[in-house]
Amino acid sequence: MLQPDTLQFLAELKENNNKAWFDTNRPRFENAKQDLLALVESLIKKLGKTDADIAVLAAKDCVFRQNRDVRFSKNKSPYKINMGTYLNRGGKKSPLAGYYFHCEPGDKSFVGGGIWMPEAPALKKVRQEIDYSFDEFKKILAKKTFVNQYGDLNIKEHTLSREPKGYEKENPAIKYLKLKSFVALRPLTDNDLTGNDLEKKIVTAFDALQPLIHFLNRSMAE
Repeated sequence: MLQPDTLQFLAELKENNNKAWFDTNRPRFENAKQDLLALVESLIKKLGKTDADIAVLAAKDCVFRQNRDVRFSKNKSPYKINMGTYLNRGGKKSPLAGYYFHCEPGDKSFVGGGIWMPEAPALKKVRQEIDYSFDEFKKILAKKTFVNQYGDLNIKEHTLSREPKGYEKENPAIKYLKLKSFVALRPLTDNDLTGNDLEKKIVTAFDALQPLIHFLNRSMAE
């Protein structure tokens, strides 16, 4: 579970997104960061029992910085109003598919993963593997554990309006071949975040996602 003040800190940061307020409240930020790191360490230990790629990770290499990169953004707010962690082979900066946990008060948190907006060469490989191994891909998405957690991949965002070059619209996998991101997400409430069973909920969601993660990473390795 996360401490209530972690959520309270983020909620107040949203309303006071400036350096002066952040500096004054830095001790609260450090407490929130340690709160998240402790959760991530536990997640690595538990998920690492079934996914060897995760077992070797260090929590500090999986948690994103609080500072925003505002160089190319119209939004010049200096800090993120959420905290997030990405578990995959190589850590948060790796381009490979992995597991993501997003903490944002106001019932805007979620857990899930996959691969978000891969570069063109990787995207091409993933599409090819889905096309070549669609029966396997369908079985992964049809597993009861996956369906119970996610229903399906997130197909509402980052989807081409037409079939990608080289694929016919009659292709049985076309719904997925049109995707530019391959992610599955399930929401978490604020009560979930501060509940005693938070770790169990996250690990259960990650376990259900594991076959998809391995499929995507295998695709990009080939």
